[in-house]
Amino acid sequence: MLHLAQIGVCEIMKDYFQRMGRSLMLPVAVLPAAAILTGIGNWLPATWFISGVLKLAGGSILDILALLFAVGLALGMSNKKDGAVALAAVVGYALTDYVLRPENIATLFGQKITAVNAAFGTPTHNNVLFGIVSGLVAAALFDKFGQTKLPQALSFFSGKRLVPILTALAMLIFSIVMIVIWPFVYATLVAFATTIANLGWIGAGLYGFFNRLLIPTGLHHALNSVFWFKVAGINDIGNFWDSHGVLGITGRYQAGFFPIMMFGLPAGAYAIYRNALPEQKKRIGSLMLAAGVASFFTGVTEPLEFSFMFVAWPLYLIHAALTGLSLAVAAFFHWTSGFGFSAGLVDYVLAFKMPLANKPYMLLLQGVVFAILYYVIFNFAIQKFNLMTPGRDPKENDVPESTVPSRPSTEDKYLRSARVIWQALGGDNAKDNLTYLYNCTTRLRYKMTDTALADINALKYAPGVMGVNVLDQHQIHIVIGPDVQFVADNIQNIYDGNLSPMLATPLKSSEITTTRTTTPANHTTVESLFAVADGQLLHLEHVKDDTFASKVMGDGFAIEPINGNVLSPIDGEITMIAPTQHAIGIKTERGTDVLVHMGIDTVAMNGAPFDLKIAVGDHVKHGDLLADMNIEAIHQADKMASIIVICLELPETATVKIDDELDFDGHGGNYVGQIMY
Repeated sequence: MLHLAQIGVCEIMKDYFQRMGRSLMLPVAVLPAAAILTGIGNWLPATWFISGVLKLAGGSILDILALLFAVGLALGMSNKKDGAVALAAVVGYALTDYVLRPENIATLFGQKITAVNAAFGTPTHNNVLFGIVSGLVAAALFDKFGQTKLPQALSFFSGKRLVPILTALAMLIFSIVMIVIWPFVYATLVAFATTIANLGWIGAGLYGFFNRLLIPTGLHHALNSVFWFKVAGINDIGNFWDSHGVLGITGRYQAGFFPIMMFGLPAGAYAIYRNALPEQKKRIGSLMLAAGVASFFTGVTEPLEFSFMFVAWPLYLIHAALTGLSLAVAAFFHWTSGFGFSAGLVDYVLAFKMPLANKPYMLLLQGVVFAILYYVIFNFAIQKFNLMTPGRDPKENDVPESTVPSRPSTEDKYLRSARVIWQALGGDNAKDNLTYLYNCTTRLRYKMTDTALADINALKYAPGVMGVNVLDQHQIHIVIGPDVQFVADNIQNIYDGNLSPMLATPLKSSEITTTRTTTPANHTTVESLFAVADGQLLHLEHVKDDTFASKVMGDGFAIEPINGNVLSPIDGEITMIAPTQHAIGIKTERGTDVLVHMGIDTVAMNGAPFDLKIAVGDHVKHGDLLADMNIEAIHQADKMASIIVICLELPETATVKIDDELDFDGHGGNYVGQIMY
């Protein structure tokens, strides 16, 4: 029984690592382009402008490798591919990266930055281990807590909004642990490297093996620092390029990488391609070709290595061993060369004529031998042990995992609400009728080709629905309450075809709502108000002007605009334009006067920032363009560009109800509230 349990655990772990490998395909596919750009930039003369641009362009992507891995793993490892899980991964990685920066460690411990342990330098910058951990943590927390419902007072943070917070807390704990243990890990590795440096060509081989083996942890930087720089006095790169060393010795910790990166890994990529399933060959071929070219040309191997590192980890161990063998062979025969960026063709050509380059042409012959070794061994291992290299996993296909239907095991109340709402929105015709699906913190905010096609009465009585508001011919709001996300997610899945729109069992009488209305009690008429611009919704009391904030002129709302397009907030007739053009009056069909006031204290600007598009007597619909407002000019005059909408001289029985500020989606012309008479 124990043996069977162990097999079960092994299968679970195997599947988990294969999922990791598949998840990394998305960021890995980006890297060859970055590598080639960087390689071309390094090949061109350094004095050329384009050289600097290309190196910056390629380096910018390579420099966020850890972040790309965090996002890729988060999306790939979570059961539901949601942008919230990617955001959580970014938050988690950014937190760890920031906490472990040398300058911040210095601040925490009250040290000078020069006194900070070397472990918190290069080994923590762009560390793929931290990116991998962040992605895996975010995915796990999203699957566990992405549907969690918090108490009413905290309902805004329910569901997917909770995940970035939890990820940040988890990665904070991880960062604290790293502060404690990372220096010891780093010191141990440096001591180990210093020891093997005294073993001659055998030490070079051991270094090559552990250099590759430590890639997933980011600790290879610590190992490299001992052999490449002045940490232990070796300074292999610096001495080679300064021509200060011993011919046949200096460069031994670099030369053996050329046969691997220029020949071995591309041959391994070809073996992976040859063993891909027929239906996968085209996709895998393009990926392996790009990654192989990047490895040969620039020496950037991450696109290739991470493509099989997790899905076929025994193959990665073979790769590490072959790398060690290559460095040992080159060091044994005293074939030496060096690189400034990495061991690709660019650096091989640049280093060929250096004084300490000893028989570098032999590295090409060695490369041919290692190309054969890589292809033969990779091909044998893949077939013999059925390794799931890219293109061999039957679970892989060209359809993103996000399109795979996810079906809940039971029909909970949120799914039942979603199905009833869907039928009321049109049933079989709902998908064609819905043009935009969005939810705020309390309501479904949908745009339709025609709201008349919806069964409003059925919506009012749908389980979980607290109210329905038909704004116009194309917009409808369905009030659910703080749990709106869970209903919205199910409707989205129905819309996408991932869930059946049919109820599992008929509604019970206890589920049917009997007290819903489309307008609040004691009100018979409603006029909807719409945002006058793109930007942030403000309640009047939050406007930085006492006159407006006190509501002495009337109730309404404001928008802090992000552009100069000023739109009509309501249907009506233009009845007034201020001589200074900063204010516009609109009379609704019911006779309500609505004032649109552009900016605060802008009357003194005598109309300069305003280009009006209407005239007195014009009839406008909500969303029609009233004016172009020069926000920059207003700000330069040290004034605020807030656009205030005031409902003037309302009867005592009328009230203005404005959405919560957090409910607004930021788009001008969208619903923000209503006047209720």
